[in-house]
Amino acid sequence: MKKQTAGRDNLGNIAPKFAELNDDILFGEVWSREDKLSARDRSLITISALFAMGAFPQLKSHLAIGKEHGLKKEEVIETITQLAFYSGWPKAWSTFPLIEEVYGGNDTND
Repeated sequence: MKKQTAGRDNLGNIAPKFAELNDDILFGEVWSREDKLSARDRSLITISALFAMGAFPQLKSHLAIGKEHGLKKEEVIETITQLAFYSGWPKAWSTFPLIEEVYGGNDTND
């Protein structure tokens, strides 16, 4: 897994400790524990949690990370369809365009 620098890149000047915790602890230590849970599975869990919260800017970022970790477009669509019944139909409507932005096109095998 590549080293995460988004915290420092985006928040290093305003919230350096938060940026450090984001990059070094959350992504450096927790996400790197692939012997416990794969990065792919962690992405699916994170996408689900962000969807449930309606945290769409972070959701879009994690859709891209999930794609890098091998999540297929059809898997993400199916996950959002399932979650729509538990976390909100309008959230699903707001998420599908983000999936299109990240995965592009209509091919669900990307």
